[in-house]
Order: sequence, then C-alpha cells, then structure tokens
Amino acid sequence: MKEELSFYVGVDWGVEFHQACVLDAHGEKICQRRIEHSGLGMLEFCDFLQALTHGEVSALAVAIEVPRGPIVKALLEHNYAVFSINPKQLDRFRDLHTVAGAKDDRRDALVAADSLRTDQHCFRRVRPDHPDVIRVRELSRTEENLGIDLRRCVNQLSQLLLRYFPQLLRLCSTPDEPWLWALLELAPTPQRAAKLTQKRLQQLLAKHRIHRWTPEAVGEILSAPPLPLAAGSAEAISEHALLLLPQLRLLHLQRKQIAERTQQLLDHMAASTADSRRVYIR
Repeated sequence: MKEELSFYVGVDWGVEFHQACVLDAHGEKICQRRIEHSGLGMLEFCDFLQALTHGEVSALAVAIEVPRGPIVKALLEHNYAVFSINPKQLDRFRDLHTVAGAKDDRRDALVAADSLRTDQHCFRRVRPDHPDVIRVRELSRTEENLGIDLRRCVNQLSQLLLRYFPQLLRLCSTPDEPWLWALLELAPTPQRAAKLTQKRLQQLLAKHRIHRWTPEAVGEILSAPPLPLAAGSAEAISEHALLLLPQLRLLHLQRKQIAERTQQLLDHMAASTADSRRVYIR
C-alpha cells in the first residue's frame, strides 16, 4: 500500500477477547480498545473503525499475527486492509519497545500497530479467499483431526490385542481395517475364535472383499494356542476392545465422508476453472 495512511491498528488475538490499539500516521496513540470475541463485538469494532475513518476504509490498515479467523474475516468483509506477520518476527519488534518478557496484550497490540506503520514491508497482505477454498481448507483440517483420533483409537486397540489376542495382529499388523473389527466382534476372545467354522470365515471375508486371506489361512492363525492368562483376563480385556469398535467405525466413516466431500468440491472447482477458461478463450 503506497498511499498515505491516517490510522494504523494493531490487534492482539485472544480467545474470549482481542485487544486493539489505534495509532495515527505519526505513531501517536489514539485509543486502546477491547474486542469481545462475538458477532456483536466484532461488528461494534468495525463500526468504530468506520466512524474513525469517516467511511474512508483506505485510510486505515490493521496488523495482526494470525492471517485467518473470525476477526480477520470481519475486517476483510468491511474492506479494511489487513496485514499479518510471523509471531517470531513480531517478537523482534517487541524487543524495540520493551525488554520485559511478561505477556501484555495492550503492549502487543501497540507493537503490532507501530511495526506496521514503520516496517510495512515485513508484513504480508491478507487477501480474502474464495468460499470454495475456505471450505476445502476446513474440510482438510477436519479430515486431519479425524485421522489423528482414528490413529489414537487404533493404537489403543493394538495394545489391547497384544495383551490377550496377538493372533489378530498377524492378520492385520495395524488393526485399522473394518473386516478385522467385524472378526473381533464375531469372536472377541481366542477361545471363541478357534471355534469359528470355515463357512463363517468365508462369509466374513466375502462380505468385506478380502482376497489376501483364505478362510483356511485365517482359521489356522485363529487356532493357534492363546496366551497363558489368568482366568477371566481375556474376557475382561475383550470388553475394553469391543467398546472401541463403535468409535473406530464412526471415525472411519466420518473420515471417508469428508474425503468424498473434498473430492466433490475439488472436482467442482476444476470444472468451474475449465468453464472460465473456455469463456476467456472465446
């Protein structure tokens, strides 16, 4: 932004509240303001900036560490110029104002505003994203979080099987496949698994389209001598393992649904881009 700015606003991002500091073009503090993390709080802050600039949004720029979030979206929706900066780089600017190490929201907001005023080249202008891009980003984060939760449950199940039913881990070293969960539900203990018939195993493998194992091979592994445990131990541990299965199935299903939604959205974006190119060529 090469044009002359009249106001520089620094925002220190918080959870329940955000702290803002407004400076004029000479670095003089105009005001400090606390912003409530709510729709009303952000709307009031944008109205305050509107009144401050008399509707001239190009006369004001906002500095904030995070390049995204509700407050950034609210400012961009009101056409304000928003600039973000790496937190570590902002720490260096903070050292110019104070050597105190304690966290101070009011001071951090002041540092952000003053740094934008003097060293705008160190900041990155935040641009509003296309709604489809925002949705893809959110879906990707959701899928990643679901993957973390799924791996955590899988690891718990793996540890339980090592304690009383390691034969199942020979069939699937990482127990993250639905067919193995179905097998565990059908025969939660080694003693019951050893009694499964070839026909029942064949039905299970066919239902889940498992071709790398034959019913005979699975039956042989399940018939192996179980671990020598105290009476009742296998039954007790199996109850814990069975309690994990509904959670595993839900996480697996949700992750699959998110992946399908993401792919559909990407296909839609690709088709829209192709249509735009055809229109441009014409």
